[in-house]
Amino acid sequence: MTATTTAPVAAPRRTRPAPRRPSARLRAWATRGPLLPALIFMIVVTQLPFVATLVISFFDWNSLYPDARHFAGFENYREVLTDAALRKSVWTTILLTVAVVLASLVLGLLLALLLDRRFRGRGIVRTLLIAPFLVVPVAAALLWKHVLYNPEYGLLNGLLHYVGGPQPDWISDTPLLAVEASLVWQWTPFMMLILLAGLQSRDQQQIEAARVDGAGDWQIFVHLTLPHLRRYLELGALLGSIYIVQNFDAVFTITSGGLGTANLPYTVYQTFYQAHENGLASAAGVLVVIGSIVIATLALRVVSSLFREEVSRA
Repeated sequence: MTATTTAPVAAPRRTRPAPRRPSARLRAWATRGPLLPALIFMIVVTQLPFVATLVISFFDWNSLYPDARHFAGFENYREVLTDAALRKSVWTTILLTVAVVLASLVLGLLLALLLDRRFRGRGIVRTLLIAPFLVVPVAAALLWKHVLYNPEYGLLNGLLHYVGGPQPDWISDTPLLAVEASLVWQWTPFMMLILLAGLQSRDQQQIEAARVDGAGDWQIFVHLTLPHLRRYLELGALLGSIYIVQNFDAVFTITSGGLGTANLPYTVYQTFYQAHENGLASAAGVLVVIGSIVIATLALRVVSSLFREEVSRA
């Protein structure tokens, strides 16, 4: 009888449980977590003051008589929309915005077409043309008011005196045109950059094919370049409108809102700081913000459509 030996049975190996992966929601919060301080700062700096302005706009509140403050509902908004001076400031704002945007777009397009060509010193010329947009708005307005418009020692009257021309007082004779000229000078480089980017994104093969077929420069510009630049023209017009509607520096510095140049931001300033009508000024400010949001929404749609076109083209 033989003894049989059995091999010892190995103990089952313990398997460690697989580490639990964080949920998708937790990963999303971990990704967004570093952005929370910036979001909180933005809310505190921008949204809370706007909410306070919105609340004040429903009160009849003169800072000189704080005890007489009371809830007025939509009375401030009704007064803003029916007051003759405020309506005139709205019309001035529209006229100023349309004139500056159209003139800046036309001049920006001409300069962009110039810079789209190769010539010696193009980089220097581009830098010089961009310079007005980099000047501080108040400094630019002071430059135009004292260096160019001054009737005694201004550059414009100096040139006219050299050729035997008249010596007009530019700000008194053409106040709104004086403000518009300074804004056009400052915003033309912005339009030029946007349109130059559009020109350099054209399909060169399509242009070469049109030249082979006998198309001239004007035909290429009308039938190829302008349709391609339509989105860029819309973007420049919308972004320029957002900033010029809110412009305060040029009106305040050059004319101090006089001679029919008071736009809506300057009227809000007068209502708040000079008339001390906090509720009425807040209502006018809310209407300015609503108008800017409408324009900004249109601008964002144009930008998104531009991105979609570039992605589809790629």
